Amino acid sequence: MNPLMNIGEAASAAGVSAKMIRHYEQIGLLPAAERSDAGYRLYGEREVSVLRFIRQSRRLGFSVPQVAELIGLWSDSQRSSREVKTVAQRHLADLEEKRREIEQMMDGLSVLVKACHGNDQPHCAILEKLAWGSPAEHRPQHKPQIKKTHGKAEEPGTGAASHIDLMAWMRGVQVHHDAH
Repeated sequence: MNPLMNIGEAASAAGVSAKMIRHYEQIGLLPAAERSDAGYRLYGEREVSVLRFIRQSRRLGFSVPQVAELIGLWSDSQRSSREVKTVAQRHLADLEEKRREIEQMMDGLSVLVKACHGNDQPHCAILEKLAWGSPAEHRPQHKPQIKKTHGKAEEPGTGAASHIDLMAWMRGVQVHHDAH
């Protein structure tokens, strides 16, 4: 019989943090742990194997729903490898699309960076290009004050929604080149 491990031991064995184990239990990727008489979580080799599987899947960028689907397939001895491959192919196609979007952003940003002299003068080609089509008199009269959420300042681009919004915005932005 394999001895049971506490959450710290299981975390160490699986290469994840105890916080992530609790999170995976909370969202249902990992079943609720057995508890000791004192109420401490206890894990066996099976749970550690699932945690390793989750870690490896997440390192490859699979989403939580995709990981859940893969765990379901892993647990189904009647599955076909075709089903597993379909999940992986879908994910690969998503990653390829994200790569194309990032390459487009990098290309656009590279053009902007090259257009800027980066000197002590106030004129900036980057700002000019970003504000393309907006009259100068509509330039903002304030500097934004980032609001804090849950005691922390929200950094630009940290949330999935802001990343998605940026991707959608970039698809609609065309970098305009000056004739001179």
